[in-house]
Amino acid sequence: MEDKIPQAAIDLIAQHINQRNNKSYGIPVLGNPSNPETPQVFEIIPFDQIDNSDSHFYAIDGSYNSHSFYNGVSIGLYRCGYICFQSGKQIRMNNHDDPVIFGKTYTPQNILITCDEHLFAIYDELLCLTPVENFMNFLGSEPKDVFPYDRDIICSSTSKLLSFCQEILEFSLIYEISCRDEIKKGDFILRDGPLRSVNIKQEYLVRLGKFLAIEKQVFIVGITKNSPIKLELSYTFKQIDNYLQDKLKLQYPFKHKDPKGQKLCCWFEVPEDVLLNAYGGTGSMYTRKAIKGGRGFGLFFASRLDYVEKLQNYDWVIVDINLFDAIPNIVKDRKKRDYDKLQSIFYELTRLTQEHYILGYPFPLVEAHNLVTLKSDFKEEIINRVKHSMYSTQLMDHIDIENMFLDIHSRF
Repeated sequence: MEDKIPQAAIDLIAQHINQRNNKSYGIPVLGNPSNPETPQVFEIIPFDQIDNSDSHFYAIDGSYNSHSFYNGVSIGLYRCGYICFQSGKQIRMNNHDDPVIFGKTYTPQNILITCDEHLFAIYDELLCLTPVENFMNFLGSEPKDVFPYDRDIICSSTSKLLSFCQEILEFSLIYEISCRDEIKKGDFILRDGPLRSVNIKQEYLVRLGKFLAIEKQVFIVGITKNSPIKLELSYTFKQIDNYLQDKLKLQYPFKHKDPKGQKLCCWFEVPEDVLLNAYGGTGSMYTRKAIKGGRGFGLFFASRLDYVEKLQNYDWVIVDINLFDAIPNIVKDRKKRDYDKLQSIFYELTRLTQEHYILGYPFPLVEAHNLVTLKSDFKEEIINRVKHSMYSTQLMDHIDIENMFLDIHSRF
């Protein structure tokens, strides 16, 4: 029996990965403080001190899922939310008395899709959600001016619409968090993903970034664990890891005297040639290091915020820092990076990356992910609840109800 996938295609994938995995960009292992595109090494916060901070650490995430049945009935759902930790403890963001769920979530009412009008209803409902309304009021413009695509294009497919709704709601929640009563100078807002978007025009995202950094003086940080940048920098990561663990660690003047707690962290700004190769030539707008002509208000950094033995590359993340924090005079077109502020941001992030179940990645984002993720069994949950509602009304025959949600593909 012949393979369904030609071996030549498999070999081509392997060759491509191997080439990128061994590509050198000439980034030295020994950093220079005057050049942020070289490794900036620092000692991790001792584990017994990670909760010694009164800063709030918020984390935002979103999810969407959909399923179509043979009879033309589809269900589509998105959900976004956030959680907050302070001094190592989760604090309540909602007004419920649930002893387990402390986060705040938003889920739409319109999830049935049988025609284009239902897609439009999902779009219109998004704009009526309180966080989105407030965000639009802050931006001072109509959705048709903020979004680069009109409603017909966004609603041309279910997946495109749900992805759009999730992203708009996530950025709206960034603004909502920044306006909460308890937020204060020096707090952190973490987003799962970059500080850039193809669904919101850059000038409006820049307005948000400026508001957060200058008016509120809170840090917004985008964290990405799966990024083409990581594949592009695989060789660089290995070289830096080997140097830190095999050479520098042996002579580094650690403040923490327990060898088990002596860990070196690292960050460096991702050079432009790496960005262009990671995202392709057409990605120049997405990767642009400026507040005009790009896709957002972030500056990409590669960072190692913990160390996982023998899992090189695993513990590196791509961090998107607010341009107004990284380059204070960017409005005046001055390119000098604020080294001290950048060092402080990455140092503070190590308070969040030492949890044993996911070393090197901020644990509040894990908790936010668990709060909002629509897992594969969401379809069964919705179907069972709809069936229960239909059975309780007794307006349809039981067989008709069961056939309504028959997955024809599962029968073959």
